[in-house]
Amino acid sequence: MWGGGGAARALTRALGRRRAAAAGDDHADLSFQTGLRGALQSYNWKIQLKSSSSPPVSLPEIKSSMFTVKRLFSTSHSSVDSKEMKKFQLLAHKWWDEEGEFSALHSMNDIRVPFIRDTLLNMSSNYHLGSPLAGVKILDVGCGGGLLSEPLGRLGASVTGIDPLEDNIRTADQHKSFDPVLAKRIQYKSSSLEEIVEEFMETFDVIVASEVVEHVADLETFIECCSQVLKPEGSLFITTINKTQLSYILGIVVAEKIIGIVPEGTHEWEKFVPPEELERLLEANGFSVKTVNGMLYNPLSGSWSWMESTSVNYALHAVKSGARGESSPTDALSEMEGEQPSATAGPAL
Repeated sequence: MWGGGGAARALTRALGRRRAAAAGDDHADLSFQTGLRGALQSYNWKIQLKSSSSPPVSLPEIKSSMFTVKRLFSTSHSSVDSKEMKKFQLLAHKWWDEEGEFSALHSMNDIRVPFIRDTLLNMSSNYHLGSPLAGVKILDVGCGGGLLSEPLGRLGASVTGIDPLEDNIRTADQHKSFDPVLAKRIQYKSSSLEEIVEEFMETFDVIVASEVVEHVADLETFIECCSQVLKPEGSLFITTINKTQLSYILGIVVAEKIIGIVPEGTHEWEKFVPPEELERLLEANGFSVKTVNGMLYNPLSGSWSWMESTSVNYALHAVKSGARGESSPTDALSEMEGEQPSATAGPAL
């Protein structure tokens, strides 16, 4: 493959330079481009040589080579923002402090968990007492310390939580270990969304990305990957912050600089996402947006509530288009009909 391995080795070296370039090394970026051209030229030369002196290259060789090139180019389109990772690195050990920096996320569970649960149950005619989401496979993207993964697991779902920050995953793993039921239902993985696409293609019934999209480096790539790992007719739930003057005042000036309920520097207003832009990206990737609800946080009471306006925070539910005969989250719920609910499982709230 790749002319006896020479071009493959050149391509591997180029990939190493690409990774160095992603870390901000301009010289490595130039070296990557030169190395890639060399690898491709070597490959083309070997193909020409083979065509004149030996049988044609086999189809598996061509497919394998094309896959390697595709993966090489994909490394330059990552949704992970290294600056955002540095911010959360400092807070990784504080996820489960309900009075600390993540207190607003703890209280958000009071509305986001029922929103996810009730939306899925309204799409199904079956309800399982104690484990209403039994049989549903959920991917929690940017799971942090597991604040959302755990209540979804208590509802009976099989949850996979991913986060690119290893310290977050260690915190999440340690916390779930205190509950034997959650230890069986939840698995965590230190990974970006792009890195699991190949392994989990069309695997999940539901994806949740709560307070994540305002931190990603490439939102379009992020949405594309969500579509790839979600089953046809699967549900995607997103909560995030609108890009308005009011969101700047409340989300950054007030929340971060005045009352300090969020660590200063947590958010960048330029990365906030208007619902119209998010809907456009979702529809371009085969999703149908079903619901967009406004959310309001009261810093005095420390509680969240639903509101009509989406000018600050909002929650969105979208469904991926499906092919006839494909399973859906409601099918997963239906398959569990007649099974006994777990005696140790309780409500999320």
